Amino acid sequence: QVQLVESGGGLVQPGGSLRLSCAVSGFSLAYYAIGWFRQAPGKEREGVSWISKNTGRTYYADSVKGRFTISRDNVKNTVYLQMNSLKPEDTAVYYCAAREGGGLTLNDRTYGYWGQGTQVTVSS
Repeated sequence: QVQLVESGGGLVQPGGSLRLSCAVSGFSLAYYAIGWFRQAPGKEREGVSWISKNTGRTYYADSVKGRFTISRDNVKNTVYLQMNSLKPEDTAVYYCAAREGGGLTLNDRTYGYWGQGTQVTVSS
């Protein structure tokens, strides 16, 4: 019953903020690295951010560095993506995914478990 469920998406004006949540069940979050990915219409899915199993290491794509912050709560089995200073080009479906490997990677082929996605739309 491994499951990842994203929430928190919606419509926001440019410059606004959203916090996405990824609630995981069926396994302990402490033993999995989590990545956030996004896919805009007509574009390839791209990696956004990554957080390690238990060291707190994080990584951000250049396009979101300085604006997004990833964090985790292993007790609640939830990973968050705080998104600030949102831009229209951030519009996409956002997915969280889990992998057992400890190395830093946003290669989506290495992530075995995926959520259903949540829509983020940044528009005036």
